Amino acid sequence: MQDQLKSLSKEAKDKQKEHKAFFIRLRKKTPKKLDSIMEELHESEFKKSDCLKCANCCKTTSPIFTNKDIERISKSFRVKTRQFIDTYLNLDADADYVLKSSPCTFLASDNSCNIYDIRPKACREYPHTNRKNFEKIADLTLKNVSICPATFNIVEALRAKLK
Repeated sequence: MQDQLKSLSKEAKDKQKEHKAFFIRLRKKTPKKLDSIMEELHESEFKKSDCLKCANCCKTTSPIFTNKDIERISKSFRVKTRQFIDTYLNLDADADYVLKSSPCTFLASDNSCNIYDIRPKACREYPHTNRKNFEKIADLTLKNVSICPATFNIVEALRAKLK
C-alpha cells in the first residue's frame, strides 16, 4: 500500500493542472445528471477499494469537527465538551475544530476507527465523491485526489466518462 500511496502522490501532482482545468469546466457547464454519475462511480470504486488497507486520510489529515460532532463524542466519552476540545482539538486558520495531531488519535493499529459509530460527519462523508452538487466541492476533491486512491480513481473515471 505504501508504494501505491507514493505513486498516488506523484500521479496526483502530475495531473494537478489537468484536474484543476477539468473542475473549472465542470463548474461552468455541469452535466444535468452529474450527481447520479458520481453516485455510480463512487459505488463502483468502493466495491474495489478497501479503506482499511489504506487509511491515508486518517494518517495525514484531520476532519473538521462540528459542534454536533464534539457534543456527540464528548457525551460518549462522558466528558465535558471543553475537556474533549482541550484534549484532542485545535482551531485551524478557518476557525474550524481539527485534531491536534496526525495520524488521527482514534485510528487503531489495524486502520480501523476506535470511534467509528460516533465519528465526525466529515469522516462519515469522506471522500465526498457521492455528495449532492458535487461540482461545488471541486477544491476539496482536488485536495482529496492526492490523499485518497479511490478519489483519484473516481475523478479519472469521471474525466473519461465526460470526454
